[in-house]
Amino acid sequence: MQIVSRFAPAPTGYLHLGHVVNAIFVWGLTRALSGQVLLRIEDHDAERSRAVFERALLDDLEWLGFVPDRPSFAEFRAGPCAGRQRDREAVYQAALEALARAGRVYACECSRRMLALRGGVSGERRYPGTCARKGLPCGPGRGVRVALDEGVETFEDLRHGSQSQSPAEQCGDLLVRDRDGHWTYQFAVTVDDFEQGVTVVIRGDDLLSSTGRQIQLARLLGRRSPPVFVHHPLVMKGPAQKLSKADGDTSVRDLRARGVTATDIIGRAAAAVGLTDASPLTVADLATLPVVQSLAVRAEAALAAG
Repeated sequence: MQIVSRFAPAPTGYLHLGHVVNAIFVWGLTRALSGQVLLRIEDHDAERSRAVFERALLDDLEWLGFVPDRPSFAEFRAGPCAGRQRDREAVYQAALEALARAGRVYACECSRRMLALRGGVSGERRYPGTCARKGLPCGPGRGVRVALDEGVETFEDLRHGSQSQSPAEQCGDLLVRDRDGHWTYQFAVTVDDFEQGVTVVIRGDDLLSSTGRQIQLARLLGRRSPPVFVHHPLVMKGPAQKLSKADGDTSVRDLRARGVTATDIIGRAAAAVGLTDASPLTVADLATLPVVQSLAVRAEAALAAG
């Protein structure tokens, strides 16, 4: 099996140490598996995405030494690119039409405020199916949802072990296009991972709860086997608060301006999640880290099992 992972930042702020941690796991594990790293610019959030942030993240990644196998930095800088979500409208539309033909799609007129008033499981807003049988026509000012099945999705996470999630209870039917016509995160990344052949998904612990719904959505789209998942620790600035681009936390750009070297930044990020002490690290060192080596053994076994 071709090993393909992805590094998928959103251009809504500058890269910070939390993104470097994700890059450490992505490049380290993928290189240990002799696989390929796909770079994806997740700019589905048209309201917050900015070209200046995309240019900065490409520059910072290149400076740090995190070079993707595809697409290249040059391809992103040249114009429209298959690795950029805003350039994949036709792909998302085709996926939505396939779901519509299967009778899974319906229009939704519910606002965020209406859903917030209803609450949800574990603090998450669960959509109660209000518009599922209204037969509303799709159009401006209305969202689009995909009906999910009841039941439990089970999967193995390489770090956390066996997981069971009930998407219909967690979130209800998935919003795949919002009322402003923007594709949602859950839909775009699931379509991308399937269509781009991603076999190993490496991301932060904050996204673990999304995994079951993405596995089910991918199956509805025709994916026979889900990717292998590993969710890694986050860099936290408080007991319950992760680093944020919006807050300008420890941006790579600022560290560069203060004269911190690329190897020092990678070393600091690795130390922040307990991978090493704060010794400088190059990208080439990452595949040999003990935690990465252990994950690689588990990944090979999971991929061989299918």
